Amino acid sequence: MFPTVKEQIDVIKKGTVEIIPEEELVKKFERSINEKTPLNIKLGCDPSRPDLHIGHSVVLNKLRQFQDLGHNAILIVGDYTAMIGDPSGKKKTRPQLSFEETRENGKSYFDQAGRILDIKKTKICYNSEWLSKLDLKELINILSKFTVQRILERDDFTNRLKEQTEISFHEMLYPVMQGYDSYAISADVELGGTDQKFNNLVGRDIQKRFGKEQQVVITMPLLEGTDGYEKMSKSLDNAIGITEEPKNIFGKTMSIPDTLIYKYFELCTNLSAGELKEIKETLEDKNNNPRDLKRRLGMELVKLYYDEETAEKTIEEFDTIFIKKEIPDEIPEMSFEKDRMKLIEIMTTGNLADSNSNARRLIEQGAVKIDGKKITDVNLEIEIINGMIFKVGKKNFLKLIKEK
Repeated sequence: MFPTVKEQIDVIKKGTVEIIPEEELVKKFERSINEKTPLNIKLGCDPSRPDLHIGHSVVLNKLRQFQDLGHNAILIVGDYTAMIGDPSGKKKTRPQLSFEETRENGKSYFDQAGRILDIKKTKICYNSEWLSKLDLKELINILSKFTVQRILERDDFTNRLKEQTEISFHEMLYPVMQGYDSYAISADVELGGTDQKFNNLVGRDIQKRFGKEQQVVITMPLLEGTDGYEKMSKSLDNAIGITEEPKNIFGKTMSIPDTLIYKYFELCTNLSAGELKEIKETLEDKNNNPRDLKRRLGMELVKLYYDEETAEKTIEEFDTIFIKKEIPDEIPEMSFEKDRMKLIEIMTTGNLADSNSNARRLIEQGAVKIDGKKITDVNLEIEIINGMIFKVGKKNFLKLIKEK
């Protein structure tokens, strides 16, 4: 039913930062094989935002690996803990979400997670199922197992105390409530980014204090965004969304720094160890152009979230626009009744610029071409000719259609 312990360990260790403790994971695998019983693998997610990006895929891919090894994947949507807001990595209190907001975001979350997980074999829980049933007596009992000093050990709180930044009391409940999730579902393993280490270790503590076998904690690296510096985040506009259009996934991948190419391959794709070794060797060879590997990375990501046919079409379109400098087969069209129009008006009407000032700036920068000819006159009035093609920047096109 299950691969050998060594085979499972080799798969799970790939790309991880820590396994705490590894010897306990070995014992759990041994027992699982002997008893022919799958392990419960927990991944908690607070639906503070409805959109997933490939930074989230790092832990989701690891959960999928456990699934493929025959274990139970349990995805916990923190509709109750999201009302608190995870303080991990935050310099101030998160805005509180309503229960309705967390529920709505949660639906979107596991719909998107289904692009990575085998959703038919994934158990999805809302932690309101058990947290909403706790009365004050039970909550007091849980909180009595922890000291204020223990909770304040986390760097986020320590730093805020030093900087005299307020810590709301409800934030201190967060790691305890997330840890209680592990107790409620009898987790054998919990996955999380390195920023979740404290929270996940609290889960170990709660299980021990309430007489259950402790979970193993596995931490995964945090993925830098396309800027190469900050953690990937929609709010920082450096994220590659897993539900974005294929051309956007591919285009954003092509924009990442060369230093992140291998990390993205290792953490965000399903390539084998042998294939990863080849990529590392290719990167180390200065005679190779990193752009070629980015093209492959972009194709692998589109293939992962769509399909191979879509990935091939996307890379063909990219080559047409950026390498062959040709016009793509399919570009937006817009009909005009007028015979003549100001260039700026055409750009704003045709969604090539979001404002007159932006259109003017693009023209002045030489980013605008009409039928391949660069235009720099911001006051230019255009005679509308059927089929004329506007290009703004590297990839924004518009074909004008003259209505008869």
